Amino acid sequence: MKDKISLTDKLSTFNEYWSPRTVAQLNDYDVMVVKVKDEFVWHKHDDTDDFFLVLKGVLDIQLRDRTITLGPGEMYIVPKGVEHRPVAREEVHLLLIEPTGTPNTGDAKTAAPHKTA
Repeated sequence: MKDKISLTDKLSTFNEYWSPRTVAQLNDYDVMVVKVKDEFVWHKHDDTDDFFLVLKGVLDIQLRDRTITLGPGEMYIVPKGVEHRPVAREEVHLLLIEPTGTPNTGDAKTAAPHKTA
């Protein structure tokens, strides 16, 4: 890296929800920021865990048997193969880390295109 990265600055460059933006790469992983609001689709990732770190707001991660509620500075990792659905009652800002090219819905046909911030 040439310089530090401001996640706040990167998040200010877009308004779309559920459209992650890559801000850096770490080995074979994308470090991304995303804005979310309302409900995402139920999905799972067969080959990788799903990492969520809340930067701003409150996020519910619904699992089939319970709900995990995260606030700023809290994280949760959904194990690979576990169905889940993120839900944000108001706008939430997240940091995500996942293997490069991982579709956000678990299915390349329905995933948001990968973008850079």
